[in-house]
Amino acid sequence: MQVPAEQTTELMPLLRHGALQLPSVRVDSYNVGLKDQSGFVGDRASKSAFAELLDKWRKPLGRRGDPFGRGASEEISRKKLDALLADGPPGAAAALVASIEEFAQQLASVIRLFLKQKCWRKAERIVVGGGMSEARVGEIAIACACLIVNADDRDIELVPIGYDPDEAALIGTTHLVPAWLFKGYDAILAVDIGGTNIRAGLVELRVKNGGDFSKARVKRLKRWRHGDQKNLNREDALEGLIEILGSLIRYAKKADIRLAPFIGVGCPGKINEDGTIARGAQNLPGNWERKDFNLPARLREAFPDIGGHETTVMMHNDAVAQGLSQAPFMTDVIHWGVLTIGTGFGNACFSNRANSNGKKKKEK
Repeated sequence: MQVPAEQTTELMPLLRHGALQLPSVRVDSYNVGLKDQSGFVGDRASKSAFAELLDKWRKPLGRRGDPFGRGASEEISRKKLDALLADGPPGAAAALVASIEEFAQQLASVIRLFLKQKCWRKAERIVVGGGMSEARVGEIAIACACLIVNADDRDIELVPIGYDPDEAALIGTTHLVPAWLFKGYDAILAVDIGGTNIRAGLVELRVKNGGDFSKARVKRLKRWRHGDQKNLNREDALEGLIEILGSLIRYAKKADIRLAPFIGVGCPGKINEDGTIARGAQNLPGNWERKDFNLPARLREAFPDIGGHETTVMMHNDAVAQGLSQAPFMTDVIHWGVLTIGTGFGNACFSNRANSNGKKKKEK
């Protein structure tokens, strides 16, 4: 098995794209692409991997009529899968149970490989994000994978992400910079770029209820399923994102929301300090890894100021952003991680810098 070199976790200044040192956590690693003879191990635990397993178990049902319908497994909604699992025909429930069990085995095997990496060995809790975490089907698969991993005499928690998967990374971007930068403002703009969807929203900070942004919520969400559009290129996607952000700025002004001059961005891949993407953006439309393409710079060009103040754009990996949404709820552990199950398979591992009292929790 070929394992890439780990990223350094030495102290680095804040306010850098892809920073390893953030206000509340140190990012020990992210976007680790573990490989074996079959390819990237994370592909075994992606949304597509579950769909392939469901296709496999739907075939025997098809001889007597497929209760899942004629559509491809990957296009079946989470809501429909949950309904079939709970109240559907026994054959449909059985196909789902078989798919869940096999997927849980694959997810557990991926987790075991991550836990062998130096930066992951001390992880006490792993949050699982992405679309599957919201469905009951996904929750059961996560719980099964936890049982399988802990059968190896480990004691690790494996839990679904606490926010709606469409909103988690948006909320997580509030943790990319020190909280004092948002003093006097009600909300920020946030973006989550994925291989199928682009999400953008107004994240209401609600600092009066929780200075650690534990009460932050998405006030207004725009979701664009760009994956359904044929021949969409990078510039088309960027133009669509700018249009969405413009509409959110207009909404904030009309609603008298004090919008901070800040845009937080979660994007797949390894993020360079200058805002370019080193690798891992292959699922996005067009080439986002060109050295002459800088998404934060393009967004600053489109929105040079917000509310009369110069705009700051900060970008990090999308799995990191999802994980950061859980930072306020991880103060009882030191080392923890996030795995995201979506179009691709994202990962990040963190160490808390301090607990809610500003004192670092002691290692056991």
